[in-house]
Amino acid sequence: MALRRPSPQQLIDGVRAGDRALLARAITLVESTLPAHQAQASEILSALMPFTGGAHRVGITGVPGVGKSTFVEALGMRLLGQGHRVAVLAVDPSSSRTGGSILGDKTRMEHLSREPEAFIRPSPSSGTLGGVASHTREALLLCEAAGFDVVLVETVGVGQSELAVAQMTDVFLVLMLAGAGDELQGIKRGLMELADAMAVNKADGDNLRPAERAAQTYRSALRALHPGKDVFKPQVLTCSALHDVGIQEVWELLLAHRQHQESSGAWAERRQGQQQQWMWQMVDEGLRAALRRDPALQQALPELQARVLDGSLAPTRAAEQILQRFLDRD
Repeated sequence: MALRRPSPQQLIDGVRAGDRALLARAITLVESTLPAHQAQASEILSALMPFTGGAHRVGITGVPGVGKSTFVEALGMRLLGQGHRVAVLAVDPSSSRTGGSILGDKTRMEHLSREPEAFIRPSPSSGTLGGVASHTREALLLCEAAGFDVVLVETVGVGQSELAVAQMTDVFLVLMLAGAGDELQGIKRGLMELADAMAVNKADGDNLRPAERAAQTYRSALRALHPGKDVFKPQVLTCSALHDVGIQEVWELLLAHRQHQESSGAWAERRQGQQQQWMWQMVDEGLRAALRRDPALQQALPELQARVLDGSLAPTRAAEQILQRFLDRD
């Protein structure tokens, strides 16, 4: 017998009570593309908005193989020991054929997933920009409403998702490796420009000295990228997530960043900017969806697309015609 779907009010009450099962079902509802589910999701989010905003939102990314999930689990376990409630939103690569999640973060965070004060939500990226699930922001807010005071957003780390994560979190931590190779220099520079803090992971055994040298190199690079006097200067630490070494120091660095940003007013300004950006992103997505649903445009689109493909109509002109027909509709 199929389980009866909870009502929106039951989900609202369950999230507020910190019920992890109902939180998971609320996130599933938010992720749904069905119009009826989207309407319910909007109702739930509106009711829970007054209870959001209290968490420390931490974005975590890094080059492939850097050990993001191992680091997230080590940090999460340490935070639980300090009395925090920790939510992890881990965006996995999606299968290009099935859309399913490939890596499965719950299996990679075996210890953290068993903790009652932790919540892990692996989500397939499903083709969204750089691997950031399209409803990660909504999931983050639901976790806050459920009482989780630290939300860690782990990205795929493929070079495109970092900006999106930086635009939804309070602090952006970049994990690096020593000796990753010159082929990664381009992605490294992009990461460093966004970083609020950096940590060279796997600083243990024979890799300890190379990690320390890499950290010094990154410190020099960051000084050149962030010359301002009043901004929080990103620092570079070393750590070993596998051996739980240096994790506390990384967390203290993130707390120092928060204290500096709050005292300068940059914390509130960053969040306000994120809210405004989110609003316009939703407007853009809504307009695109409305365009694709418009009956008149659906009839005209095949011809316009065919003419663009055969070169008889410029893409810019086709776009103008699509927008004009949409705006002129009754």
